[in-house]
Amino acid sequence: MTSILALDPAWTATEPSGVAVLQQVKERWKCVGLAPSYAQFIELANGTPVDWSKVPSAGRPDVDALLAAARTLLGGDGVDLVTIDMPVALTPIRKRREADSAVSQKFGSKGCSTHSPSEVRPGDLGSQLTDRFKELGYSVATVETPVGSTYVLAEVYPHPALLHLLGKDFRFKYKIGRASEYWPEKTPVDRRRRIVKNWRKIVDQLSLTINKIELPLPAKSDLENLPSTSLKRFEDALDALVGGWVGIKYLEGDCTAYGDESAAIWIPPKSS
Repeated sequence: MTSILALDPAWTATEPSGVAVLQQVKERWKCVGLAPSYAQFIELANGTPVDWSKVPSAGRPDVDALLAAARTLLGGDGVDLVTIDMPVALTPIRKRREADSAVSQKFGSKGCSTHSPSEVRPGDLGSQLTDRFKELGYSVATVETPVGSTYVLAEVYPHPALLHLLGKDFRFKYKIGRASEYWPEKTPVDRRRRIVKNWRKIVDQLSLTINKIELPLPAKSDLENLPSTSLKRFEDALDALVGGWVGIKYLEGDCTAYGDESAAIWIPPKSS
């Protein structure tokens, strides 16, 4: 059975990071693990269900522990592909890469330009993670990597991927931190409701490919008293799921690598 470990890492150690594990069973995929932080993901593998009301802890990624937890959730099987929504490269990252520029050139008009990495963000956190994955057999996938190759670390970017998933022409409004920019005329409660409604649309589309997505999004009636800060954990987990979906498309050969021989961002669909 083929499997994907999907990471949505924060670019610093001060914020939590979403994690998902997907496994292919016959012709379908299923989500066998989903958490809004590294610690909760590891706890899930140890038998403790994710408490979505709990504030996710921040911290640096322990690659060995994450892979071990994934193996447990996969019933003893190893991880075939790792997707990551964070800049990674075969060379040190000190400034904006060709991969970032290529994606911005292709998708910038659709509102999906990339952020610029630097020596500080993701900095040593990113380089240490990349180095450890390489030591364990998952080297960074570049434009020279054939699409569909396994045992690689494939960088993904949810914003342009969602264009393809949802059939949209412009960046989808789903970031809770930007809700006031999306709908400045609306009340905070209405903004939260709109964000969660858009999250449900994403989950509904992902569910066409991935079974058993256990992401307990808040009910509309609960959003009046929930602060926006308590919703970010669902967004992080959702981004990990989207990254996992991109991994599925990658394994199917339906992705394009934007970048060069040192780094690439993989985005569906495959270029014609």
